[in-house]
Amino acid sequence: MTNAPNTSRLAPRLAPRLVASDVDGTLLDQHERVTERTRRAVSAVVADGVPFVLSTGRPPRWIHPVVDQLGYAPMSVCANGAVIYDAANDRVLSAETLSVETLQWLADLAYRALPGCGLAAERVGRTAHDSATPQFVSSPGYEHAWLNPDNVEMTEDDVVDVPAVKLLIRLSGSTSGHMADILSPLISGRADLTFSTDNGLIELSAPGITKASGLAKVAETLSVDVKDIVAFGDMPNDVPMLSMVGLGVAMGNAHPAAVAAANEQTVTNAEDGVAHVLERWW
Repeated sequence: MTNAPNTSRLAPRLAPRLVASDVDGTLLDQHERVTERTRRAVSAVVADGVPFVLSTGRPPRWIHPVVDQLGYAPMSVCANGAVIYDAANDRVLSAETLSVETLQWLADLAYRALPGCGLAAERVGRTAHDSATPQFVSSPGYEHAWLNPDNVEMTEDDVVDVPAVKLLIRLSGSTSGHMADILSPLISGRADLTFSTDNGLIELSAPGITKASGLAKVAETLSVDVKDIVAFGDMPNDVPMLSMVGLGVAMGNAHPAAVAAANEQTVTNAEDGVAHVLERWW
């Protein structure tokens, strides 16, 4: 079943000229797998010469498990739009970072506004697994929201002493929405705040950096108008992207904010929601 809360902005044509998909809760099923039906749908898009782009909160080093399942290495908008990553050639093409001054200011703000929180920072090198500098660093006692932590623990000061593509604030026992409600009014435009899980984790990027800004950069490179894009997502960090494109599709399992921003809602990620829509054209 497909609901349609808004009118499509997609320019009239036989098919979209670019497809963009979030990863977790969207392209992957509940077991973090690309199902055979979804893989076939993506393969059909690519075989038709239409670019398929990942647009995710994941860092580049977490892209290759998805590539292995797809059998295709897409251009990837990573870290909620802060990083453009060429998975086929393992190259970070661009990165938008928070300055050390801003990171330190945000850290002080977080510790005051969200007592008991822990901080982590995502950094990026030239490749997905660039070993020149630790890529994911966290303060002592930081409680991970994910099952696959790969952090390097540092002092609170050291976490924010190098520019980062994302600052993560974790408060176990809280909800991400509640944390965002507290912190958002205090940021004063110095960062872009969002979340991709409601499990007590919020993510901050440089001002104006979202999945929409990252996807727009890729689309410009490929000479594709954003109104000719169909995009899929499920969480608040997908809202800017779903609002920007010609056809924004929220998953059946999506957060209410994503549903409100989308043109329509497909079935859940466990039911091949992405494939359901792509099979209209391919």
